[in-house]
Amino acid sequence: MTNSTVLQHLDSGLLTITMNRPERRNALNSDMTKGLVEAAQRAANDPDVRAVLLKGAGGTFCVGGDVKAMAEAKGSAKTAPSFETKVTTLRERMEVSRLLHLMQKPVVAQIDGAAAGAGLSIALACDLRVAGESAKITTAFAKVGLSGDFGGTYFLTQLLGSAKARELYLTSPILSAREALALGMVTKVVPDAEVEAAARELAMSLAQGPSVTLGYIKRNINNAETMTLEACFDAEAVHHSRCSDTEDHKEAARAFVEKRAPAFHGR
Repeated sequence: MTNSTVLQHLDSGLLTITMNRPERRNALNSDMTKGLVEAAQRAANDPDVRAVLLKGAGGTFCVGGDVKAMAEAKGSAKTAPSFETKVTTLRERMEVSRLLHLMQKPVVAQIDGAAAGAGLSIALACDLRVAGESAKITTAFAKVGLSGDFGGTYFLTQLLGSAKARELYLTSPILSAREALALGMVTKVVPDAEVEAAARELAMSLAQGPSVTLGYIKRNINNAETMTLEACFDAEAVHHSRCSDTEDHKEAARAFVEKRAPAFHGR
């Protein structure tokens, strides 16, 4: 069944996933989170997908959960779901962040307008983030009486350390794109009119890169978040040896000798 709140487009190995509720600034509802999980699963498992670009429709990335809809639902519901049901449902929806973070394919987030709350969490799950000059970035959760979901506390702590993550979650400032860049939360900042082209150019360059190798680079870095030094070394040796057998590595070696740019095919 087609999910109109999440659009997918595959072109030359790049899967563009678009959150499509522009009238609500791409606030997350159940249909959208389900669609995002399905799109991320497709990206992880489809061999034709070599990189992912995640964006929002209408000039906004994602303002987080649809708080207005939540309030309306609570006001009209005759029977509230049990605590256990709420936990299970939320954890299923949060799976999109885990998939984006762990898939062996690079993921770029195009941040324009705003990335707030769970929207910021999802952006932080991506590998690279390109932001427009006027984008606003905030954890937001404390201001609506929530502790945070979709992995934001994990990703922000990994990116910036626990002291800065505590500050940004407890005080919830609204950061400009430049402030976020200075902290290391985004990869680059470009003029608003150029954000779509810049994000796509970066994502497409990854889609046309040595895909097997990029996947193992991402796995090495993910390993470094949780594994011991010895285990990381063992994995690096395996992954590096695997990459040395790829057609892309052999093509890169030939291109180096021939003083030309390599043509990668993801094999």
